[in-house]
Amino acid sequence: MSSSSAAATAPFENPRAVVRKLLSESQPEGRGATVRRSIGRHELRNLDPFLLLDEFAVSKPGGFPDHPHRGFETVTYMLEGAVTHQDFSGRKGTIRAGDVQWMTAGRGIVHSEMPATDGVQKGLQLWINLPAKDKMIEPQYQELQSKDISQASKDGVEVRIIAGEAFGVRSPVYTRTPTMYMYFTMRPGSQLHQPIPAGWNAFVYIIEGEGAFGGVNAAPATAHHCLVLGADGDGLSVWNRSGASLLFALAAGQPLKEPLVQQGLFVMNTRAEIQQAMEDYYHGRNGFEKAKQWSSAA
Repeated sequence: MSSSSAAATAPFENPRAVVRKLLSESQPEGRGATVRRSIGRHELRNLDPFLLLDEFAVSKPGGFPDHPHRGFETVTYMLEGAVTHQDFSGRKGTIRAGDVQWMTAGRGIVHSEMPATDGVQKGLQLWINLPAKDKMIEPQYQELQSKDISQASKDGVEVRIIAGEAFGVRSPVYTRTPTMYMYFTMRPGSQLHQPIPAGWNAFVYIIEGEGAFGGVNAAPATAHHCLVLGADGDGLSVWNRSGASLLFALAAGQPLKEPLVQQGLFVMNTRAEIQQAMEDYYHGRNGFEKAKQWSSAA
């Protein structure tokens, strides 16, 4: 690409390279739902502090009926349609296209996520680990409608900032585990150079289109690929040399560097804590007191 091409922020002398490229694979999940999983399967168990990334598609009467969580956060971003969320504290709401729900499960939540409209509901769900000191905090939510999400645009690149900062604009979302998470749309011929804090692990997930990531001469990466970025470098550089728009998510987080033990929907630091979580859920205690008496409308 010529030097006269539009560039969102100045090019890096040392952009982060793509060190791993993984095509997400479809698998059944929940009740009649399909997810394309990249982080969280055997080829890429986790990327500290990230535990899982699913691109999901679900239609009525399927969905994700009542299930528990402990010890981490889930971030749901809707691409199409809408999902109704209910939990055992009586909280209920609908996450629509462009909305985000940042749920801190903490010591325990039981909830459901079900289609709110006809047709196919599509979105991404990212799981972020919590440090040991925060695993047993009270559950909390940060929810933003599409119109309230921080946005910016420059030189043919638009960004929706779920967490962190881009183009001088910062999201109001508070991250217990220091995290940046944003969605970029790049017009044909545009390029992007987004700083990433040193020492943070980072990845890209491509939703639509294709682009050159990490170097102007890199082979184009296409939709449904997860690209893990190397630890060295100033940030992410992307070039859209195609004739169509490129849409992708960028996430980066400060590694916790703590022991990790995961058993399904529980994520703790020791095997004993996992056993405790399972017993607490079964007996309805230590955060799961409402679990036995509650069921959603799912």
